[in-house]
Amino acid sequence: MTTPLITVDEDVPPLSFNVPESFFSLPLAAGPEERAQLSDAFVRDLYSRGDESLWAPAAPFYAAMAEQLTLSGLSYSALGLFSTDDGGVVQCAFTVAAVETNQTDPDIAAHGILAALAREPHHDARWMDLPCGPAVSCVTLREVTISSELTADQEEKQLLTGQIQVHVPFPTGPYTAVFTLHTASTEYWNEFCDMIVSILRTVSFEPAVGN
Repeated sequence: MTTPLITVDEDVPPLSFNVPESFFSLPLAAGPEERAQLSDAFVRDLYSRGDESLWAPAAPFYAAMAEQLTLSGLSYSALGLFSTDDGGVVQCAFTVAAVETNQTDPDIAAHGILAALAREPHHDARWMDLPCGPAVSCVTLREVTISSELTADQEEKQLLTGQIQVHVPFPTGPYTAVFTLHTASTEYWNEFCDMIVSILRTVSFEPAVGN
C-alpha cells in the first residue's frame, strides 16, 4: 500500500513510502469536518467487529488525537497491529514528520545528524545507505515503570519499550523526513526492525505521476 506524505505546508516537496496492510492510518487532516469524516471511517476499519455503541464515542477521540498530532507537526501517523502465532496481538506506533533544516546537501545533513545523535550515550546511532539516499538511524531502549494502580495484580511492573527513529534528508529541499516506530512489544524487536527497513527502502522523493 503506497502512502503519500500528507503535509500541512504546501512548500514541502513530495515524499511517498509503502506501509504494511496491518497499518491503520490516523486521520490527519487540516479541517475539522474532514477529520471527523476520516475518524469515523478509521474506527470502523480499526474495530471492524464493533458496532455503533463503540464507533460513536471512539471517532471523536481519534479526531481530537489527530488534531493534536497535526498541530505537533506530524504528517503521517498510524497504528500497526499484528497477529502472533499463539493468537495474541502486538502493536506499534509509526509516525513521519518533515522537519525544516538549513542544509540542502543530503550527505552533509546526514553527517551532521549522525554527529549530533551520537553524542547521547543511550543512543545507538548509525549511518544507513537507502535507495533514496543517505540516512541515519537511532535506536533507543527504555524501561518504563507501570504503577500498581494500572496492573491486574496491583503490583508495580517494569516495561521495556523500544524506539527506532530514522532521519532521511530530502534531496529536493531543506527538509529531513523523520520516521519513528515505537513499541512495547520488544519480544518482536527483530521483526519490527526488519519491517521499518522494508518501509524505508520504498521511500521516494519523486513527484507522483500526473503531478
